Amino acid sequence: MNRKTLMASSVAAALAVPAAVQADVLNIDFYGSARVQVESVRPDNRDQLDTYTGVRDAYSRIGFTASYPLLQGLNLIGQLELPLDIANKAVQDPWDQDQDIRVAQIGIQGDMGTLVYGQMWLPYYNAIAYPVDMFSTYYSGFATYTAFRRGDTIGYYSPDMHGLSFAFAWSEDHGADGDNRVQLTGSYAFGDTTLSIGMDDLNGDDNMRIVGVSAAHTMGNLYLGAKVERFYSDIDDDAAYGNDGDMAMNVYAGYTLGKNTFKLMVAEVDNYGETIVHVGMDHQFNPALKLFAEYYYEQETAAITQKRGGMNETAWAASGGEVFAVGMRFDF
Repeated sequence: MNRKTLMASSVAAALAVPAAVQADVLNIDFYGSARVQVESVRPDNRDQLDTYTGVRDAYSRIGFTASYPLLQGLNLIGQLELPLDIANKAVQDPWDQDQDIRVAQIGIQGDMGTLVYGQMWLPYYNAIAYPVDMFSTYYSGFATYTAFRRGDTIGYYSPDMHGLSFAFAWSEDHGADGDNRVQLTGSYAFGDTTLSIGMDDLNGDDNMRIVGVSAAHTMGNLYLGAKVERFYSDIDDDAAYGNDGDMAMNVYAGYTLGKNTFKLMVAEVDNYGETIVHVGMDHQFNPALKLFAEYYYEQETAAITQKRGGMNETAWAASGGEVFAVGMRFDF
């Protein structure tokens, strides 16, 4: 049994309780989201990757969350979520197509916070990258240096202490060069504003570390987000990913008018996309169905890849390009 299967089985087994008590105390919520887009991709260097039009999955998933009370104020919690690559008719992440589990975690939640183990969303992404990761297509979330989710991770989230909170994560073998990865974040929320600071320590032979700050503010129908990340490492090569001093800077604005939300992000990400412009509009047709249209431009290659391809098929020599995409998201 491989590590991913063992992780998923552990969640299911740990939440299994006698049928006689399930109805009274075990709470299970099933959910899913089908997300598909039609895209027209125009790379700048068409000697390396030709223009194409096709269908791509935009991170569809299906899963469940569960909770089971252990003691007063203390709950056993778990979550299992699988990726559904609809365009490729496969159970896999559309970007990391070797990944067949999005989330598989189990933990304890109480007044002292939440402690979880497994494959999970990482604290640094939640605090630093998420405030500007608000788009609906496959091309959302690339303008950052950090990882979204990792397995073999122990994570802790503190309770809210008058607006102040912090989180910690340790991931075995998921840093640079197979080293362990450590993350630490702190956030302060006051009114409609949240400020966060975080560190993502990848270690490795080059002592790679990412430090970031973010801000999010809501003003009526207007949402504003921004983040700045900086690489600290022993790498001294202006053309190398992870070069000491490289920065990723993003500003995002979203405005909701009735059922429509208009979005704009501009980013500058050294050695991973360079100048990035992302524009979009969502239309909430009904509570379950959302329609979206987006334009994405990157100066150098970060997200653009082959038709229905992912990370392993990325044409790095395509020198960036632009994408027009329209699609739908159905939540159930």
